[in-house]
Amino acid sequence: MTELNKHVAPDGDEQLLEWPGKDNRRFVRAVYRVGDLDRTIKFYTECLEMKLLRKYEVPNEKHTKALMGFGPEESSFILELTHEHGVTSYDIGTGFGHFAIATQDVYKMVENVRAKGGENMIIREPFELKGSPNFLLAYVKDPNGYIFELIQRVQTQPLCHLMLRVADLQRSIDFYQKAMGMRVLTQVESVEQKYAIALMGYADELETTALELNYNHGVTQHSKGNGYSQVVIGTDDVYKSAEIVNLITKELGGEITQPPSLDSQINSKITSFLDPDGWKIVLVDNEDYLKGMQ
Repeated sequence: MTELNKHVAPDGDEQLLEWPGKDNRRFVRAVYRVGDLDRTIKFYTECLEMKLLRKYEVPNEKHTKALMGFGPEESSFILELTHEHGVTSYDIGTGFGHFAIATQDVYKMVENVRAKGGENMIIREPFELKGSPNFLLAYVKDPNGYIFELIQRVQTQPLCHLMLRVADLQRSIDFYQKAMGMRVLTQVESVEQKYAIALMGYADELETTALELNYNHGVTQHSKGNGYSQVVIGTDDVYKSAEIVNLITKELGGEITQPPSLDSQINSKITSFLDPDGWKIVLVDNEDYLKGMQ
């Protein structure tokens, strides 16, 4: 019996598929590459008011990592920046959309970016979303070209969205519901602007990070580039969670890229897979992850 199959529920697939809804899951971090790490850290801390949680070299791999966020990594969704020595830029591609930050004052954050010399980083000044008065948004980009959407609202999780573009919105919704135990928090469609969006997550939209799936009408292919890498999600049982993903990929697409195993670098059980659009997700053991913080 293989490692991947040994945790199958005795009553078969139906019982196994109930697991995601009972699991203790949360968004842990997003991982992506940056060309100028120090400049990016400076922009995130001074302009976006994040904190540098950790910065360290990865032995024998010739790259440096920095963990950035608004709260402690053991309980908050954070950003893991990777700088490969000697590489000054990356292709972000057309598939990655943006990160979103919830703030109580969009105008203040935009002015802070401008005051710190980031005038050319402001993509769109604060504006009210059409059809939603008093709902303020703005867009800025970091030194690498990654876009940050600024949303005015009070929220317990400042890093509130990760937006990825998909080729079939309903297929993606089904995948993240069945394989990942997420639920639809918000779903909207604009016929005029030719797009549809579904926010997927594990709690109320105002309390959690959400995965924002974006479908542009008629667009079925997006380039991935080599900048954005993956999102990491915590689980209480990597083996059982991987077994479910394996089942759902047979139905909806995607594939397991790393069967459950112990990752010696972070000393945690993990598994990784691609969703139907080729976006990479890593599941990490909650208990192992917390031990690594000690």
